[in-house]
Amino acid sequence: MERVVEPMKPGQCERQEHEYTRHGTQCLIANLEVAHGKIIASTIGDTRTEEDYVKHIKQTIETDQAAKWIFIQDNPSTHCSEGLVRLVAATCHVMGSLGSKGKEGVLKDMKTRSAFLSCEHNRIQFVYTPKHASWLNQVEIWFSILVRRLLIRLVTKSKEELKEKIENFIEFFNRTMSKPFKWTWKGSTLKA
Repeated sequence: MERVVEPMKPGQCERQEHEYTRHGTQCLIANLEVAHGKIIASTIGDTRTEEDYVKHIKQTIETDQAAKWIFIQDNPSTHCSEGLVRLVAATCHVMGSLGSKGKEGVLKDMKTRSAFLSCEHNRIQFVYTPKHASWLNQVEIWFSILVRRLLIRLVTKSKEELKEKIENFIEFFNRTMSKPFKWTWKGSTLKA
C-alpha cells in the first residue's frame, strides 16, 4: 500500500490519507503452537485456495512426522476439502476407498469429510469451532496482535516488502514475545 502520510505535529498524531494505491495482498496461513505460544510453519502467498491450505498443512506435519497433530480451526470449505481428506488418509495410512466427491463415502460432502477429519483415531485430527466462535481459536488472538503491532499503520511499496515484514514480525514474536495465552475471562450467567 502506498499512502500519503502526514508526520506528527505537536499535540497531533501522524495522519494517513484514506485514499491509497494498493500494490496487492498477501494471505497468511499460520499455526499457533499453544503450549509455547509460537507461530510454526506459517505460509504467506498470493492466494488461500484449497491447494494452498493442503500444502500448508502438509508442510506443518512435515516439521514433526511422528507427532499427533490437533488443528483447531473454523469451518470454511478449504478446511474440509477433498484434498485435505486425501492428505490425512495418505499420511495416516488409512486403507480402503474414500468414495467419490458428491456421491458416496468419506468424500461425499462437507459433513462426511469433516467427520473423517475430526476422528480422534487419526494421528492428524481437526477440531472445528462453532460458527461465530473465533475466540475459541487462539491463533485468532495472535492475529489481533499482528494487526495491532504491525499491520494497522504499516505502509509498504510491494507485496514482497509486506511478506518480508510479516515474516520478520513472526520471527521477532517467536523470539521475544511468545508465551502461552492465559484466558482470564470466567464467563457470567446469562439473565433473561
